[in-house]
Amino acid sequence: MTTADHHGRAVTDPIGLMTDLITDVEKGLGPAVIAAVVTAVAGGRAKSRRLAQALAMRPAVLTDGRSPAPRAIGDLLIELRNAGASAISPPVCAECGKNLRTLQRQGQDWYCSVCGQETAECAACGNTRRLAFRDRKGLPRCSMCPDADDRNPVDVVHKVIVAIAPDADHDVIAEALHRSVPTRPAYRRRLVWALEDNPRLLTGEGYLAPHRAILQFIDLLHEAGVAGIVRPACPRCYRVVRIDKPLDGQRVCRNCIAKSRVEECARCGARREPATRDEHGRPLCPNCLVTDPANTEACISCGERRRVQTRTADGPLCPNCCPLPVLACSLCGRTAPCTLSKLTGLPRCGGCDRRQARCTVCGRLRGIHSGTADTPICGPCTTPDAELWRPCPTCGEAERLRAPGPCPRCTLKQRLHDLLADDAGAIPPKLQALHDALTGAERAGTAMRWLSKGIVSTVLSDLASGRRPMSHEALDELPEGKVVEHIRSVLVATEALPQRDEQMVRLERLVKDLVASHATVEGRKILHRYATWHLLRRLRRRNRGKGITHTQLTVVRQHLRAAVHLLNWLDDQNLTLATCRQIDLERWMTSDNVRHRREAGNFVRWALSQKIARDLSFPAVRWNGPSRPMDDEARWATARRLLHDDTIRTEDRLAGLLLLLYAQWPAAISRLTVDDIEQADGAVRIRLGDVPVELPEIVAELAVRQVSVRRSHAVLGRTDSPWLFPGGQPGRPISVWAMGERLRKLGIRLAETRSTALFQLATELPAAVLARTLGIDITVAVKWQRAAAGDWGAYAAQVSHRITHSHQRGDNEHAPR
Repeated sequence: MTTADHHGRAVTDPIGLMTDLITDVEKGLGPAVIAAVVTAVAGGRAKSRRLAQALAMRPAVLTDGRSPAPRAIGDLLIELRNAGASAISPPVCAECGKNLRTLQRQGQDWYCSVCGQETAECAACGNTRRLAFRDRKGLPRCSMCPDADDRNPVDVVHKVIVAIAPDADHDVIAEALHRSVPTRPAYRRRLVWALEDNPRLLTGEGYLAPHRAILQFIDLLHEAGVAGIVRPACPRCYRVVRIDKPLDGQRVCRNCIAKSRVEECARCGARREPATRDEHGRPLCPNCLVTDPANTEACISCGERRRVQTRTADGPLCPNCCPLPVLACSLCGRTAPCTLSKLTGLPRCGGCDRRQARCTVCGRLRGIHSGTADTPICGPCTTPDAELWRPCPTCGEAERLRAPGPCPRCTLKQRLHDLLADDAGAIPPKLQALHDALTGAERAGTAMRWLSKGIVSTVLSDLASGRRPMSHEALDELPEGKVVEHIRSVLVATEALPQRDEQMVRLERLVKDLVASHATVEGRKILHRYATWHLLRRLRRRNRGKGITHTQLTVVRQHLRAAVHLLNWLDDQNLTLATCRQIDLERWMTSDNVRHRREAGNFVRWALSQKIARDLSFPAVRWNGPSRPMDDEARWATARRLLHDDTIRTEDRLAGLLLLLYAQWPAAISRLTVDDIEQADGAVRIRLGDVPVELPEIVAELAVRQVSVRRSHAVLGRTDSPWLFPGGQPGRPISVWAMGERLRKLGIRLAETRSTALFQLATELPAAVLARTLGIDITVAVKWQRAAAGDWGAYAAQVSHRITHSHQRGDNEHAPR
């Protein structure tokens, strides 16, 4: 096995690699015993990988026992010898060659107890001897010359503290000193000497403490309420946090240590403190470490190999399967998976954790930390502690619990200015509305994440600088995808670009590609005529200037693909539409690999009407009523649940009731606008067709509420969208697929439920009334009327009878008595 193979296995299977390397040398121990010893010494995943890599780099250490090598290699050799290994060498002293049973190290070398000791000239006796310790002044001393101090350490430090706080309790100081250094009397004396030499360590200069226990001693005194004792701040970031990391003669916080160790990640280029190094010694950031495929593990819940989020007694869990405790949210009261707030310690659900609202105390739009959903309170108003809330150096508002620096909104403004400003520092007029909309977004973090996604920042910068023209055609040159489409929708919503029917543009591009996919010139001409002068022309005439829907795009695409499949088959058979006969067409229709058979009939009938084909027959399939059973009881049960269940979202309840009561497809529901909801004379009406329909009381309340609370999930947040159900992209409605998915999650079977509702309505209303009120074609309404077998002659007679009876009653009322 090569060194590269060893390195790869040291990452994926370190225990197995070490066991195999040792088994090749040691024949007296079984693999199971060796694996047990290796597992006990190797420890965690990182240590076991380092140990396996070191052993793979120099396996000869197993037989010669010589350093340089990591300490863990020496421990492994000792444990293997203790387990009965005979071919494995014990560790060997680097100086005298003595076999070792315990280790002392200097760097990467092992020494025995005699060779490994440092020698120096004793400051007391002057003899060059083994260094035992250093005295109060830091000078070397041998074991024969102790630095004696007969004073009681508690009395000494009490005298120092009394000079600062005269009322300091002797017992409190003794308890704090004992808890700081419970053992090691010599170390306790050095702590007291340092405080005696520099009492200012207790009054704010603790970052100069030579011993880490001094900082713990200061914290204990501060907690005990000893007056005058000041907890030290980090000398670099000035935060009053734990500072126990030495850096350039000072004690700093962990965050500043990380900043001092910043390097550029060799894999992603991020400048962060390295979490590890690759096989070449190059730094890797923490994100690249945890997302490396070699570090993924099989989740015990879903079974997929993913990044480990947490480890349980049963095994690792990925981020998707890591469970949160189900608690009652302290803000909205909903029982859901919750996290505990760092500020209040109370449970908070995911929705409340991300939601922003106007604080009922200060009136500013901020994240909610306490209160209720009706009376939210922001973080600074919940706990107005200056140590918790750092003011933003740019706008001056106290916003954050963490390190100082610009708040998210100021960071967003600076980022947008860097992207959109020209050389003179001005925002182009066409992009000013975009700048204002993004800087005014309710959630600055959402806007920042959008700017950092994919090519968003690059495209915006190119548009602002003029490197890319501000036009739809310039965006069409970019690779197709959701990111580019979202950029386009944001630019259209902020009027940087004009409105455009994106579905029609996509359909025209699709038609061009499908037409070009056919091999013959004559076939491409026929497909172009069929697509342009039949499919697209009929679609534009039907929509009368309105944008097409995704469902309409899908239907046209299927019809054109069916034509392409048929022409391709004819070309393979050396046939054309002109030479094709009925037996050939039926042979294609009955073949096993035929696709879009029904849609191909539309193309054949068009070809016959255009005299392109002859002597062919492809009859259309007539609709004779619903093919699925009607389940009216389930429909009304679902309707009652949506009418009265307040736990379901308003938009889902309203959309579901429009399907259940008025037989509206998700495509029609998604394209309703706020202008379709009319309020007049104390009634609420909705315009589904040419004639508005008056809504029942509960449905009317839901419709009015949806108009007021609707919002999109886009980066611009709340916008003046005309749609009753806004989508994830600004200025666009919710997609038909998304609307259908939300209704399916409510347990509604779309096709079956609409058929049941339309069947019931067709038995109660004439076809003309049904078409005008529901917005369906009159021919469709007539077909449903026939399927429902409604007696509309009796209906007309009944209406006529009501009118005649009303007139007669009016005449009787006005007759003389």
